Amino acid sequence: PKMVLSLTRLLASKRRRLVASPLAARLDKMLRSGVLRRATASLRSVRPVTHIRSFGTFLARRAPEVRSWGALGLGLSVLGGLGALEFDRLTSQAEAEEKALEIVRKELEAQKLDVFIVPTDDPHLSEYPPSCYERREYISGFTGSAGVVVITRDEALLWTDGRYHQQAATQLDQDWTLMKAGKKGVPSMSEWLKTKGQGKKLRIGVDGLVHSVNFAESLKKELEGREGHEVVVMPRGKNPVDSAWNTDRAKPRPPVPATPVRLHPIEYAGRSTAEKLQEVRKEMAGKGADALAVAMLDEVAWLCNLRGSDVDFNPVAVSYAVVTMEKAILFINPEKVPDDVRAELEKNEVELRDYDSYFTFIEELAGKGSKIWIDPARTNYATAALVPSELRVQGMNPVTLLKSLKNEAELQGMIDVHVRDGCALVRFMSWLEQQIVDEGKTLTEVELDEMLTGKLRAELENFIEPSFPTIAGAGPNGAIIHYRASPQTCGSVSRGTLLLVDSGGQYREGTTDCTRTMVFGEDEEHAVPQYVKETFTRVLQGHIKVDRSVFPEGTPGFVLDAFAREELWRAGQDYAHGTGHGVGAALNVHEGPQSISPRFYNQQPLMAGMIVSNEPGFYEPGAFGIRIENLVAIEDAGKVSAATGKKFLKFRKLSQAPLCKTLIVKDLLSPAEVDWINKYHTEVYENLSPHLNTVDKNWLYRACAPL
Repeated sequence: PKMVLSLTRLLASKRRRLVASPLAARLDKMLRSGVLRRATASLRSVRPVTHIRSFGTFLARRAPEVRSWGALGLGLSVLGGLGALEFDRLTSQAEAEEKALEIVRKELEAQKLDVFIVPTDDPHLSEYPPSCYERREYISGFTGSAGVVVITRDEALLWTDGRYHQQAATQLDQDWTLMKAGKKGVPSMSEWLKTKGQGKKLRIGVDGLVHSVNFAESLKKELEGREGHEVVVMPRGKNPVDSAWNTDRAKPRPPVPATPVRLHPIEYAGRSTAEKLQEVRKEMAGKGADALAVAMLDEVAWLCNLRGSDVDFNPVAVSYAVVTMEKAILFINPEKVPDDVRAELEKNEVELRDYDSYFTFIEELAGKGSKIWIDPARTNYATAALVPSELRVQGMNPVTLLKSLKNEAELQGMIDVHVRDGCALVRFMSWLEQQIVDEGKTLTEVELDEMLTGKLRAELENFIEPSFPTIAGAGPNGAIIHYRASPQTCGSVSRGTLLLVDSGGQYREGTTDCTRTMVFGEDEEHAVPQYVKETFTRVLQGHIKVDRSVFPEGTPGFVLDAFAREELWRAGQDYAHGTGHGVGAALNVHEGPQSISPRFYNQQPLMAGMIVSNEPGFYEPGAFGIRIENLVAIEDAGKVSAATGKKFLKFRKLSQAPLCKTLIVKDLLSPAEVDWINKYHTEVYENLSPHLNTVDKNWLYRACAPL
């Protein structure tokens, strides 16, 4: 489509320059006949998606005349035909999407529901679900990692947070209403549902498989009392979206992944499954629980020392686990378990059962009067519904906290992979400067991703896959917090372009996640505005304040969040995401329970052994984006309060990559902040330079020179 449109406009605009060419007579005839003028006018008068059809149909109708123009005319005819075919494909896809929404609404009517809620989650409440469970993405077209859909008989709405407002606005079509969560005047989903009925009692459907216990019970409490609505938990297998997706030929539903799992060796895991089970049972005894349900995929993987590939970017497998005082059971498709994994599980007294038998087993335990520990925030409501309330033991799953406290082997693995990953980042930045400054090239965002992920990281020892889709945002695209470039719409990078790159890797021994904002070849002609540099410096100051923090045991992450925002707040600036998330060791790049964010309800203390990100930022829509991110490990600071007896904790930097000094306004920095930057750059150079070739080592030397 772009080629057809560009060719049309090019020929129309270059008419005079082409008069001397051998094709002059034919081109002049085309232009005089008004073909290109009328085609261009029709293209401008319709929506972009119909450009292709408009141009293709126009040329098809003029086929005899167009073919008489020789090779150029034949080419235009072919392009027109291809354009028409492409438009038909897109139209059929759009009609399929509309049909899907209609099918869901018919299913709502059949089940006597007025409203149905579609979350991002799968049966394991995953942030990134396997493709076969991406119901919200299927029905709405929105691909962000966070959001919830509400479908009524006559409306379709999507709520998502500030990270995705711009992305959702571009991905939702005219059938959808975007609800920008967190914006002033935008009601929450439950607030909107309260007013939707207007005196009428609503039947609101939720699929208990994909909602947490907390969500389902709080929704019932909020809407069934004074509001008088009825929250209906659907029977398993009755999700209305499935009625559309399971029969959709245009976008067929993927099967449940069947890729084999692999062992996570003890040299990286640090503890055997048997040792982990012993710790878990100790916690169970303290809570008076006879059994523990483990539903989240990364928690099952950690407990059983397994890794999988059922979810892109997350080394996990679709599975459940149940731990009793006598045995541990892994519920998984048995065809996914190779002989070596099966033998290791048996050695650690883990029994294998089919994935589909999980709910039956929970029901049997409850039937025997067993007290079952069900984490209401991390277990689906369908599990809890099988267990009478008097038999439920509630509280955070012990695996969640145990997994977050990295042991010595896990920490060493994280340190090692960050050195390796840092070398890839340095090689990337060195290459990028050489391409832009020395060779004067303009590169696309997609080309950057291909170089960093497809080549430089892919060459590294024990690299498996990216830890999330690379974000390479040039100029205004950097303001889209979770931007993802596509070949059709990607931006480009040249001299003076502000570029935000957020990327990471999954390695056998660890996980990385690092963001740098950079610019190359800045000069008077390609200058970065002073306002942008000052904003970058404020973001850097916030990053430094968090990194230098020393805090007592028991401090929740939200206490430190304000440190990251202080300098931005002074300038009337802020950002619409948290400052830090937990990170798994050779597991999911996002993990709980730890975080650094304004969400004061997360009272989880930061503890030694946890790993979090430190990533303040600033985003001006349509202009630029800035983010600076390192992963840091929490460790003992070697100090004890004489007044309280509490130990103090501090951060240890894991990420190793230079900061863009071109964007730093040194006059805004304190001496302590300048010292922090210089010491960090010394550390980066000492750790990475032995592993680099001469060209990249020299580049790093300049990048790490003192301010």
